[in-house]
Amino acid sequence: MTETNHQRRTEILCTLGPSSMNERVIARLEDLGVNLFRINLSHTALEDLPEVIDYIQSRSQVPICLDTEGAQVRTGTLGRKKLRLRENRTIELVGQSEAAREDALCLYPDWVIDRLEVGDLISIDFNDVLVQVCEKSAVRTMVRVLNGGKVRSNKAVTLHGELSLPPLTEKDRAALRIGAERGLRHIALSFANAPEDVDAIRDAFGREAFVISKIECRAGLANLEEIARRSDAILIDRGDLSREVAIEQIPGVQKRIIGVAKRVSRPVYVATNLLESMVKRPTPTRAEVNDVYNTLVDGADGLVLAAETAIGRHPVGCANMIARLAAEFESGATSPIETLPEDPRSLLVEPHGGRLIRRDAPAAELAEIESLPTLAVAGTDLMDCQQLANGTYSPLTGFMSKETLEAVLEDLHLPSGVGWPMPIILQVPEEAARRLPERGRVVLTDAAGAPHAFLDVEQVYSIDPEQVARRWFGTDSPNHPGVERLLSGGATVVAGDVTSIGRLRSPLSEYQLTPAQTRFLFSHKGWSRVVGFHTRNVAHRVHEYLQLTALRETHADGLYINPVIGPKKAGDFLPDLILESYRLLIDTGAYPAGSVLLGGFATYSRFSGPREAVFTALCRKNMGCSHFIVGRDHAGVADFYKADDTRAMFDQLGSLGIEPIFFPQIGYNPDRAEYAATESGDTVEPISGTQVRSALMSGEAIPTWFMRQEIQDFLRAEIVEGRPVFSA
Repeated sequence: MTETNHQRRTEILCTLGPSSMNERVIARLEDLGVNLFRINLSHTALEDLPEVIDYIQSRSQVPICLDTEGAQVRTGTLGRKKLRLRENRTIELVGQSEAAREDALCLYPDWVIDRLEVGDLISIDFNDVLVQVCEKSAVRTMVRVLNGGKVRSNKAVTLHGELSLPPLTEKDRAALRIGAERGLRHIALSFANAPEDVDAIRDAFGREAFVISKIECRAGLANLEEIARRSDAILIDRGDLSREVAIEQIPGVQKRIIGVAKRVSRPVYVATNLLESMVKRPTPTRAEVNDVYNTLVDGADGLVLAAETAIGRHPVGCANMIARLAAEFESGATSPIETLPEDPRSLLVEPHGGRLIRRDAPAAELAEIESLPTLAVAGTDLMDCQQLANGTYSPLTGFMSKETLEAVLEDLHLPSGVGWPMPIILQVPEEAARRLPERGRVVLTDAAGAPHAFLDVEQVYSIDPEQVARRWFGTDSPNHPGVERLLSGGATVVAGDVTSIGRLRSPLSEYQLTPAQTRFLFSHKGWSRVVGFHTRNVAHRVHEYLQLTALRETHADGLYINPVIGPKKAGDFLPDLILESYRLLIDTGAYPAGSVLLGGFATYSRFSGPREAVFTALCRKNMGCSHFIVGRDHAGVADFYKADDTRAMFDQLGSLGIEPIFFPQIGYNPDRAEYAATESGDTVEPISGTQVRSALMSGEAIPTWFMRQEIQDFLRAEIVEGRPVFSA
């Protein structure tokens, strides 16, 4: 089930930085329910701050929190990329004003150096480097290197001694003024030492502020309860806190801070190293997952991603993982191990109707096959059985009853009220129907007698095929292929639940993924926003345009290309060639790396126009897609449907839990060398699968703006070798 910001209690705070300060990531983080965006003033130049705030506010409704520099000492901007300090050597200590010197170690702010005394110890970057003041005069301060290493700019510095620092720097005060002017309310007070520090930040902000006091030093621990009472929330910064508290004490200290915050009824957030490995890797370690979960068990109200989203390679993946862990925690997963659910917690859209149907016969039921009556049905009916059983047609569990068929034809809803446009019925010869039990189980077989599914017969009823055709397809013309199929099926219909005995054999079985499998794959890839694409044609350049445009405009994590691989009408491309054309497209780098999954959809075209467009969208929703590309004449045939009919049907049904992405007819503008709507008024050359088929059959040249050369060469080679390319 999808967890939204409104459903989830655990808050997520994300630091924005170079990896995430772009439109796509900001949109995806908001979509994942991030509650607060953090700007770290220690890593943001004051002159850049107005532009940074404006950029975020123009792209998101998520509130922004300014995280002050506060009472901290850091290395300044060094004169070289890194400074190597060797043990037992001495080096001069200078202020930021002399940072350009390559032979000195720079600290910020400058006045800190004046307060140092001979003998003071200074740790740099979490004790990687340790120096001691060995000389202090009016003209210079020297330190001796006790523990050597590399020093870089803007790294944390710890002074081991009594040193009183102001709660706000001049940069902080200027930043707060900028934030107030732009309507910001959330302020994180770094290195909160005393309750008076909270008062100081409220005075400096000049407006009602939501103050999050960060506990990251011993003074803050000593004054914790009073700081918490004057603050709106507490944030445990385990990183900076570990500079003053032994690392083995951090878990216990975290529990005690949370306990104090709860006692005074203040929300408490936890930061630092939540998913540190995901700064570089796409998945977290088991230790990190345990840490996050147990932090929530401790009572944390929120989790803060810092480097993971600011500079990491997978900012969206990190937020996705935190949201999944929060959802798992909040689900109250305390059931016995033997009843642990098989499905992982997912942020994908929930299946249509709320539950993914899965109906596979257990081994005990398979022993019944020999003793049950059989009914041979068409291959397309067995495909429907497979999709019913694996959940592609959720919430349907079998072939429709007369009541359900009537509801779908009349108002596009199931009797339960769930929107559903497509009749799924089993037509059988009247003679065969007479041999069926009035109620009971039969085995559905193929023409050769091989069993494929159980059908629990619930109802046998009659329809008027012509009347159903008019309501279903909008016509009873036998020239419509869907109507022709319905009329040829006869007037007798059998309803009942379907249970799979085994998957249909197919030479393309490697591409056939069940909804449970696609959901597993999407979650494994860290995708939660997925665009689905339905097609019965080989890949051409308009397909690429639609797919890449949809990926970009929806800020999706991935694209699921899902061609129909069932029976086709004469002249359609064969399924294996469609899949191979897309495999070639992926191999040539037409898509962003890691953004595409290819899988075949074992079904057949009903040619139902608008009804089928919605139906194919709902099938992809069940597979885990959040968005679905809808072309100009999606699932149409000839001129039976108008261009606006599909959009009208989506509008009529309202929110379905999957967002359609509508495109007009797209062609190529040779003057501008770009793809555009054919109705744009410019000279635009149309592109369609029909044109591709015609050109290949006639041997005409196809321009590369129409179809990539690699795909053309592949298709022509098949023709030259005498292998079939089109359905007979």
